[in-house]
Amino acid sequence: MSEIVNCPRCGDLYMSNAFRDVCSKCAKEEEQMYEKVYKFLRQRENRAATIERVVEVTGVDEELIHKWMKKGRLHATHFPNMGYPCDRCGAIISRGKLCAKCTQQIEDDIKQLKREEKFREEKQENERQTTYYAVNKKSFK
Repeated sequence: MSEIVNCPRCGDLYMSNAFRDVCSKCAKEEEQMYEKVYKFLRQRENRAATIERVVEVTGVDEELIHKWMKKGRLHATHFPNMGYPCDRCGAIISRGKLCAKCTQQIEDDIKQLKREEKFREEKQENERQTTYYAVNKKSFK
């Protein structure tokens, strides 16, 4: 569903949609910057350039380059020294949303949670099965 929002770059009002996250004026500027970056990276000697080098030469903001890499417009397979930050810790990655360390940490946390749940379930089951007998001293007289 579209709604009227302010452009995060220039502040102008525009109708938001699933295709653009900025107004049409800023989208055109971003497209021109993309062409500048892509033209720079297409040159054989620049394919191994780092993001810092691309920013230095083209003047394009680093966050825009990260955005293009996340969207798949620039591929890390073609430009091996480029990447974007992990959504969780900020480490530079070349694919996905999380780095390997964060992924492993989340998997370990899930395994630990499952072990704890299993332990609690077993403990509750054992408590249900345990029967206690009380001896009434009055009945033995």
